[in-house]
Amino acid sequence: MARLQFELPAQFIFSTDIPIYISHVNQGGHLDNAQLLTLVSEARVRFFRWLGYPGEIGVEGLTIVVGDMLAQYKSEAFYGETMQVDMLPDDFNKYGFDLVFRLRDQASGREVARGKTGVVFVGDAPGGGKKVSTVPEAFMARLRARQGAHH
Repeated sequence: MARLQFELPAQFIFSTDIPIYISHVNQGGHLDNAQLLTLVSEARVRFFRWLGYPGEIGVEGLTIVVGDMLAQYKSEAFYGETMQVDMLPDDFNKYGFDLVFRLRDQASGREVARGKTGVVFVGDAPGGGKKVSTVPEAFMARLRARQGAHH
């Protein structure tokens, strides 16, 4: 099977620091691959809070759900290190976008992982249940304002 290859964008618009706790480490003594999802999920919630939302619920009256994820490991990460998680929304479609991420050790700059999480907007369906919703224009306006302030 061919290895995943994933190119990073030239720059990111959001960054947050997340320490690696002992609960993130596996029997091999390094960041467990399942726990990478936990770190990326925490960074994703912080991204939406950075945009001014309470989290992944309440984004212009909708909820964000993860549709897929791609991850490529570059090196090990260890207990006590702090990961700098950088993010950039990219590859927008009618119902969502990819949130590209990179994890690096804050102290050394060593890249640990890169990838993307596909997110979609979901709202209440008539008669109950949930249905996929289009990306709200108010969300896009808020994102454009933050991107403009970042440059």
